[in-house]
Amino acid sequence: MSIKEHPPQQHVPVLLEASLRLLAPKTGESYLDMTAGYGGHARAFFAHTGNYSGSVLIDRDENALRHLSDLEEKGVRLLHTDFLSAARQLAEAGNRFDLIMLDLGVSSPQLDQSERGFSFSHNGPLDMRMDQRQSLTAHTLVNKASEKELADIIARYGEEPVKLSQAIARAIVRGRPLNTTGELAELIKHTVRGPMKRIHPATRTFQALRIAVNDELRLIEETLTIIPKLLSSGGRVGVISFHSLEDRLVKHFFKEQFDNGLEAELSPLTKRPIHGDIEDVHNPRARSSKLRVAVKK
Repeated sequence: MSIKEHPPQQHVPVLLEASLRLLAPKTGESYLDMTAGYGGHARAFFAHTGNYSGSVLIDRDENALRHLSDLEEKGVRLLHTDFLSAARQLAEAGNRFDLIMLDLGVSSPQLDQSERGFSFSHNGPLDMRMDQRQSLTAHTLVNKASEKELADIIARYGEEPVKLSQAIARAIVRGRPLNTTGELAELIKHTVRGPMKRIHPATRTFQALRIAVNDELRLIEETLTIIPKLLSSGGRVGVISFHSLEDRLVKHFFKEQFDNGLEAELSPLTKRPIHGDIEDVHNPRARSSKLRVAVKK
């Protein structure tokens, strides 16, 4: 079965009830989902708004968009691109929305499909592309990047200690060629000495490679600055982050907005982030998630 033929695996949207409660969708309001995935958040919001034709769903993953065709038939506009490109396009066209969601996590179907190479739990090719039209893959980085480049990526995006990131990078270069997620995970497991911790030793390296392959942090940082232009007056935005690098960018952006006095475009609807391990305890994927919500003045 090819990737295109895969049925969607069950994907429970993270912090859904909290998102609905805080963004409070109303009948007729327009909705922009910048990371639509398989439509978990979107379908719940549409159940409240009923506004399909005034709404837009964005995703880099062609496979995910294919499973949103029923919403497209109801009038929803689908955009197959990254959220920064879409945000620029929509802002330049003067589009405004009452509700915006930005869920920065990798979807469960992406993790579960071994062919996508996101997870070491399912052995597959070293891919990790959210948009399979792009040329750069994890395989390219792992097998072509210099030892220093790999160490920098693992330290910066995986937040591994410098000495450990250097040791992992050195082992990768010596172990080339590496072709599968299983090979890479096993190599890292044998490189990281000491007692086994709660998370697999390869977790941070896999996160780092995924972020680098998809240029995630730059896209997040630049997209956040465009969001106020995409909100109508009184419009609400919710952003869900999953690790400290993402959350730091979101927290800094909102704080900068809120501290801007009379020039601030957004006001907080959450003084502190909503934590998934408290608000969404029955969803294992929500464990590290944080939701921040703001409203356009």
